[in-house]
Amino acid sequence: MSTDSASAAPASGPTAPVFGGFEGRVAVVTGAGRGIGRAVADALVARGARTAYLDLAEPEPPLDAGERGHFVHCDVTDEISVDAAFTTVEETWGTVSILVNNAGIFWIRPLAETSLEAWNQMMAVNTTGAFLCARRVLPAMRAQRYGRLVALGSSAGKTGGAKETAAYGASKAAIMALAKSIATEYAADGITSNALAPALINTDMVAGIADLAGRIPVGRLGEPADIAAAVVFLASEEAGFITGEVMDINGGFLID
Repeated sequence: MSTDSASAAPASGPTAPVFGGFEGRVAVVTGAGRGIGRAVADALVARGARTAYLDLAEPEPPLDAGERGHFVHCDVTDEISVDAAFTTVEETWGTVSILVNNAGIFWIRPLAETSLEAWNQMMAVNTTGAFLCARRVLPAMRAQRYGRLVALGSSAGKTGGAKETAAYGASKAAIMALAKSIATEYAADGITSNALAPALINTDMVAGIADLAGRIPVGRLGEPADIAAAVVFLASEEAGFITGEVMDINGGFLID
């Protein structure tokens, strides 16, 4: 009895994406000492990227990344500190190919009680820091005609946030707009720039806020690993046709 050749052999089809292009690349993650930033940096190291963990303090728990992961002290609000940190990375590993602007602060405060000093601090860390880091790496990325930028925004940057988070919401709207502007300006140079808009992620930022999981359709808080997986995708070679995008990661909390 003859056998149909189509049924005799395994069906062919597209292979699963591997999200590659990290081996030998140099990555920088700001605010990488803990939480989301730490998860992102660890994920990049695991995929072969030489990764600088930028933060004000040494990561906790201590790094165990071998030669592929190093802590570099950096105050993202200080132009001199940013330049020194990136110079250290370049002298150690070479040109930065991946930048994840994650450093951020969060607090709840009524607008009428938000001092100019507090407002400026929020903007300095969450927005100006991203600007300084992006401005520092983009010329070299343009010269090598390759780069991946990912900014950590927030659903608060779309909605204004929960009650009494005006400064935070404004700062996150700004970083997401910055990511889009970079995308437009640098698309022809092989550089992509995207942002994430997480909500209700299980970090210190949401500690103490009651019944958050009950507000999320999928029934749980997001985890730093969820954010790291999205960053890995957007920083991969497979995502080279995606730029200027703001990706929601919120378990259905905000569907727009």
